[in-house]
Amino acid sequence: MSNGFYKNRRLKSFVFLSACFLVTFIPHLYNIRSFFYIIIILSLVTAFYGLIVISRNFERSKVAKTFTSRVKNEELPVLDILVAARDEENVIARLVERLFNLEYPINKLNIYIIDDGSSDKTPLILDRLSRKFEKLKIVSRSPNAGGGKSGALNYALKFTHGEWLLVLDADAQLKQDSLKRLFSFVEEGDWSAVQLRKSVTNLSKNFLTSCQSMEMAMDAIFQYGRLSVAGVSELRGNGQLIKKETLLACGSFNEDTVTDDLDLSLRLLLSKSRIGILWDPPVMEEAVENLNALLAQRQRWAEGGLQRFFDYGDQLISNKIDYLQKFDLTYFFMLQYALPIISIFDLIFSIALLDSPIYWPISLTAFMLSGIAFWYGSSCKSEVPVLQNGNILMILVSVFYLSHWFLVIPWVTIKMSIFPKKILWRKTLHTGV
Repeated sequence: MSNGFYKNRRLKSFVFLSACFLVTFIPHLYNIRSFFYIIIILSLVTAFYGLIVISRNFERSKVAKTFTSRVKNEELPVLDILVAARDEENVIARLVERLFNLEYPINKLNIYIIDDGSSDKTPLILDRLSRKFEKLKIVSRSPNAGGGKSGALNYALKFTHGEWLLVLDADAQLKQDSLKRLFSFVEEGDWSAVQLRKSVTNLSKNFLTSCQSMEMAMDAIFQYGRLSVAGVSELRGNGQLIKKETLLACGSFNEDTVTDDLDLSLRLLLSKSRIGILWDPPVMEEAVENLNALLAQRQRWAEGGLQRFFDYGDQLISNKIDYLQKFDLTYFFMLQYALPIISIFDLIFSIALLDSPIYWPISLTAFMLSGIAFWYGSSCKSEVPVLQNGNILMILVSVFYLSHWFLVIPWVTIKMSIFPKKILWRKTLHTGV
């Protein structure tokens, strides 16, 4: 991707930030009384569509199936598991041991661990494991190879020969029969890709990990509902299964974005490829355990989320997707990215001009929908608990926890608008506890 493309992202970020500023400033400046009624109407529309999306999960719960290993061994496809690992000495041995204990025909399963320029003991551990497991394939890259996780995955693609690819993080944990059940789901839905619901292994560690556990369940609730209503769903990096030919047709993994999963999700949507969302069995992973790690992770997610809309915005408004999909993408773009910025500007102008906030009904509606999805996601039957001790107070506190996005999104957008950008991939530390 050219430097001009980066400048284009920077310009689009500035235009987006300026639009949010004007949408907030003009009503305060001219004291437009009737504008509040428009906000109420928008809040009602927000609530209406959000509740429809959430309610589609009720149907899923009623007809919920436990996907068993219905596909015969001879019918299972050749599967390549890809794991990009950089400095993963705490978890890599556990991952490899568990991958080789999965229930799947050994002659149809290839496991590739990409040592992406590790500086810790990861290469030594992988060397030891390769002597223990003959079918373990180690792919090594130099520390300055570039492209981050996407570059590592693309590099490993040349060695693969399976029909399907399963991308996992180094801290991933799967149930022994997850692969067979996953392909039972694929067979029934005829999906081009599938995202396993993500769950947290260390949910009882502290307040932040418990909140992240509920947040992942909430995300799966919205993802399933969006898929059911508008045919829009997203990959989440860890636990994503995709047909190799579909991936190659989309241009493989984008090395010029910090969130390859979100980028790929939009390209799959534009190519009419369907992404299924599987509630159970989930893929389990570690949640970050401190505020600094959380904010660093969320800044990367926010930046990657904005990058994809800036990169593919012109295609999203074309005729490549239908009107309901356009509405869904616009709806969640406004709630996830525009609303936090507008709300911060609204608060600043209210204080500076001694005026009342204008956009609070939409923010209140967004938090209400999140609370409902938190509650429902936490109460759904699940093979892995979302919360150990769920109660209304915890749900309310977790909704408040989501307010960190109202700081992260504006900050990231300002940085993208002002500062020259270099693509930096920051890894999440995995402790293995």
